[in-house]
Amino acid sequence: MALAWLRQKRTGNAGIVDLIWTGSIGLMALSYGLLTTGWLPRRVLVMVIAGTWSARLTYYLYKRFSSEPEDGRYASLRTSWGEKFEATLFWFFQIQALLAVLLSLTFLALCAATEAGWRIQDGLALLLFVVSILGEGIADRQLHAWRTQPANRGRTCRSGLWARSRHPNYFFEWLHWLVYPLIGIGLPLGWLLWLAPAGMLFLVIKVTGIPPTEEQSLKSRGDDYRAYQNDTNAFFPGPTKRVAPNRN
Repeated sequence: MALAWLRQKRTGNAGIVDLIWTGSIGLMALSYGLLTTGWLPRRVLVMVIAGTWSARLTYYLYKRFSSEPEDGRYASLRTSWGEKFEATLFWFFQIQALLAVLLSLTFLALCAATEAGWRIQDGLALLLFVVSILGEGIADRQLHAWRTQPANRGRTCRSGLWARSRHPNYFFEWLHWLVYPLIGIGLPLGWLLWLAPAGMLFLVIKVTGIPPTEEQSLKSRGDDYRAYQNDTNAFFPGPTKRVAPNRN
């Protein structure tokens, strides 16, 4: 992350933090799977799930990072933090590094468990992972297709999954983190693994996910995005809300 911070100083694109964060978590999962001595089939399962998730999202973020301007969240921080931006951003990068390490302990706990044998929760976890990665991939493609249409410039995407949630990509990303505590049911310290999705839910809803994203969306799309907030769930997918017209 320190090297990533130095690179963003040269390029002026702080979005590299998301790219490195996702890739590093996948690499740590693979390392734990290769270096621990837990039950091998479970280690392979964790490596496949975490590695696939990390590879898909890292590639998607790389394409955005290499072809688009700096994410509006970071561009806004450059303005609001002013002269303190670089110093503050350095520590922001280090916090992301710490968070990646803490989340990776989820993989370590599963890979180190020596209890042998498949359980029904392992199959359910694999099914949940397929749903999460397909859902996130579909949401990303729908948003990309919307943004490529010149007629949609300055308008909010309301097609497909984006009609059910303002942030379906965040929702399915979070759903992926439920996979690991599901595998951990009945394993030593397995109950602690629920802290990962709980912590991610808090961060997405209250800190680094939805709040800065929506702040930037309001700045760029104004009333169109306010209307979207009024009739569409923020995180959990659901039916479009019917807003009563103002009769005053």
